[in-house]
Amino acid sequence: MLVLGLETSCDDTAAAVLHDGKELLSNIINDQTSVHSKYGGIVPELAGRSHIDQIHKVILQSLKSAKVELREIDLIAVTVGPGLIGSLLVGMNAAKGIAYGLGIPLIGVNHLEGHLLAIFLQNKIEFPFISLVVSGGHTDIYRVNNFGQYKILGRTRDDAAGESFDKVAKMLGQKYPGGPIIEKMAKDGNPEAHKFPRAYLEKGSLDFSFSGLKTSVKTYINKRQTYKQGDLTDNDIAAGFQDAVVEVLCKKIIMACEKEGLTRVVVTGGVAANGSLRKAVESVCERSGFKSWFPAPVLCTDNAAMIACAGYHKFNSTPELKADLLNLDASASLVID
Repeated sequence: MLVLGLETSCDDTAAAVLHDGKELLSNIINDQTSVHSKYGGIVPELAGRSHIDQIHKVILQSLKSAKVELREIDLIAVTVGPGLIGSLLVGMNAAKGIAYGLGIPLIGVNHLEGHLLAIFLQNKIEFPFISLVVSGGHTDIYRVNNFGQYKILGRTRDDAAGESFDKVAKMLGQKYPGGPIIEKMAKDGNPEAHKFPRAYLEKGSLDFSFSGLKTSVKTYINKRQTYKQGDLTDNDIAAGFQDAVVEVLCKKIIMACEKEGLTRVVVTGGVAANGSLRKAVESVCERSGFKSWFPAPVLCTDNAAMIACAGYHKFNSTPELKADLLNLDASASLVID
């Protein structure tokens, strides 16, 4: 089966062709960093316009790279939420048109389910397992029991981890996106120079909160600038901030494994491309006797390969499922469970 996956939930226009759920023939991503960087963040209207300009080009490039014709596609999988509604509608309407024109099935995929299943593009993980989805828009912990069977264990109550990285980078006068910049700065900083707060919330909670950490960083920077207090460099601040985020994420992962009695961990989402997080999770899991997996960095950030993968498994677990093209709709706040 050849699956064409489309992803336009936020600021990446992506298309991928997947063969039988495991052989990735193409994975094309057109990011909009140059469009949004000067504004310090994503501008929804500009994101939607860029998707309109790029969607057909990305689809054609994906087919060409995969060396397949459009008429050979058996299934369309498209992100229908959560995300920016204007962006979602571009991908969904493109998918509808193709599916209608070819007379083939169309599967709507939850963006978060795509992240949860991205690891299956590389590894065959035994169910059940704990999965941390950590990105610019989400920081959630799930128990993954099977394809299509997910239980939310914890989520952020305010900022997502990736969002906090972007905001702290902006506080330090850096450009968007801030995640890679903070990671690079942290390599030249001392994480022990200043201990920023860790929010663990009430005892036993698997939820997250990063707003207090973000505020603490802002307060320190303001004091340093206004009263000339503190001798931390920007790199030290980046390192201390990153260390605080990573420590909380690692401890919550171990808590979730112990609470659910599981020993397998998958970490995915854009922030999962962070080298310090990957090393820390691998280390803490190894010490606890757990196994951990990460998708390749290109499969951690938003991409259509994960959507094609999720769509493939969703379709094959319920072969009678076929979307009603007139009723399939996008939802900016779509939930996975």
